[in-house]
Amino acid sequence: MPTTPSYPGVYIEELSSTVRTVAAVTTSVTAFVGHTRRGPVNRPVAVSGFADYERRFGGLDRSSPLGHAVQQFFLNGGSSAVVVRVTKEGTGTCAAVTLASTRDGAEAPSLTVTAKEPGAWGAGLRIAVDHDTPQPGETFNLRVLDTAGGLRESFDGLSMDSDHPRFAPTVVNAGSSLVEAAAEGSGTPDPSGTVSKPFPAELPRLDRQVEVRIGGTARTFTLHDPGRDGDAPAGVAELALLLERKLRALPDAPGRRAFAGTRVTVSGRRLRVVAGSTDPADTVRFLGEAANDLGLEASANPPAFAPAGGADGEAPGPVDLIGSEAGADGIQALRLVEDVNLLVLPEVAGYDSTDDMVTVLSAAEALCRDKRMFLVADAPAAWRSVDAARAGIAAFDPVRSSHAALYFPHLETVDPLTGRLRAFPPSGAVAGVMARTDSERGVWKAPAGTDTRLAGVRALTVPLTDRENGLLNPQGLNCLRTFPVVGSVVWGARTLEGADALHSDWKYVPVRRLALHIEESLYRGTKWVVFEPNDERLWAQIRLNVGAFLHTLFQQGAFRGSSARESYFVKCDGQTTTREDVDRGVVNVVVGFAPVKPAEFVVVKIEQMAGQFEV
Repeated sequence: MPTTPSYPGVYIEELSSTVRTVAAVTTSVTAFVGHTRRGPVNRPVAVSGFADYERRFGGLDRSSPLGHAVQQFFLNGGSSAVVVRVTKEGTGTCAAVTLASTRDGAEAPSLTVTAKEPGAWGAGLRIAVDHDTPQPGETFNLRVLDTAGGLRESFDGLSMDSDHPRFAPTVVNAGSSLVEAAAEGSGTPDPSGTVSKPFPAELPRLDRQVEVRIGGTARTFTLHDPGRDGDAPAGVAELALLLERKLRALPDAPGRRAFAGTRVTVSGRRLRVVAGSTDPADTVRFLGEAANDLGLEASANPPAFAPAGGADGEAPGPVDLIGSEAGADGIQALRLVEDVNLLVLPEVAGYDSTDDMVTVLSAAEALCRDKRMFLVADAPAAWRSVDAARAGIAAFDPVRSSHAALYFPHLETVDPLTGRLRAFPPSGAVAGVMARTDSERGVWKAPAGTDTRLAGVRALTVPLTDRENGLLNPQGLNCLRTFPVVGSVVWGARTLEGADALHSDWKYVPVRRLALHIEESLYRGTKWVVFEPNDERLWAQIRLNVGAFLHTLFQQGAFRGSSARESYFVKCDGQTTTREDVDRGVVNVVVGFAPVKPAEFVVVKIEQMAGQFEV
């Protein structure tokens, strides 16, 4: 607010800047859509590395190339991706287990625990229950372990009373990333492990031979040997320590730790014995007359409960992959994500029908237009020769767009699952090269050339010569080549609209991607204009802010020209926005730029000169 002078002197007043910075958006966040082993269905999930992908989506899968594409993306320089898992409609189920309660004497369902995501991975979950709470009859603790990923979750003090603040389904569903819970009854679920009967205040004689079986291994031991163990336990806590020591000393089956890792805890005046494994078959059973007399086994449950019934689901078909905008599924789920720049659909290359492939790519191209994204498409896997590519490229005429590029041939890399060479679609690796090029040079640099070496590639399914490359390049088909010393590289930078016959202004990939970068940056960076007074002062601010953004790109080498005047312009004045526009609430901004186009053909002219030179 203005300063009110009250004494002779100097006053300082801070003024807000009239420059509103237009921030540059990302250029290489890549979306991968297709079939995975696990993960949420039809929900975009950001991953920042392949280890992150393995944890969330289960890693590589023999039935789908998507995991390999993600791996090649990060291997070739990618740093940020978004993955959408899609399955065939009607397939894919979640593993589940229903915990029982015998609190009222009869066994009744208590709580159903279901894996949060479809897939066989749910069978690797382990659910453990204990009653080690201040109110063991009314509350319980629930532990969840993902044996594959190692993630553990704990929920303490749960209750099956729907009025309780720690009502089990409410707490678990709000806090778990692995499971969901649903109440089946009001009884507290029985604990995992083997629970004894309550011991009396005065313990019975303990110098007895006890037989115990864990899984398929049975052992016999003396519970208390006065000559070796000293004085008999005086209470339940000491008995728990003695029993745990005795069980851990028993020999295990080869390679097992069921006995060696046994845990014995106290719950009131009861003992709870849990085998040292998460195998549901390793239930601790106390057998024989002595065990019965001592009351060592009142109930016997596995060390952890295992969900069952999960199925991965089948690979999505074209309809599943396309999805619907209303349902926000398939590729349409990406409409919910702000920062996605590239789209990769590696499974499409394996379709038997070219028509199905073109149908999916057409829908993907339309999405890219709407979202200012760029589609990195793979040539069909069936193209095993140059002749096949030349004959088949016409089928892609419906997808001739500046928002897409097609790459040929496929890559041969070692499949980590088998250790053998296998062909994979190149889109994941190419997207990684784009990300690397953006980071090192800028989005205006063509993602092609000798500095775009494809990491991890042993060979290409179709080696190309210069002549063969020259037959495909004019048709807008980007080739991958292998050169001595350099290795396999990207050797084409045209959009599908870049065929010579189309004479398109958007012939080159870097030109289109630079335009998308500018459009999205200005779209986000000028939202402050909405509802501002539509007059010359606003127009001047727009020119200043947009001009500053474009000048930064000019200084970085994004535009052709030796001066800013030659490289770009911003118009926003009474000519672009007429009185009629103002009356309609419209302000028009016209931006132009001179893109740097790649040197696709380098011509060297050599002249032989006759005569001699004098030195």
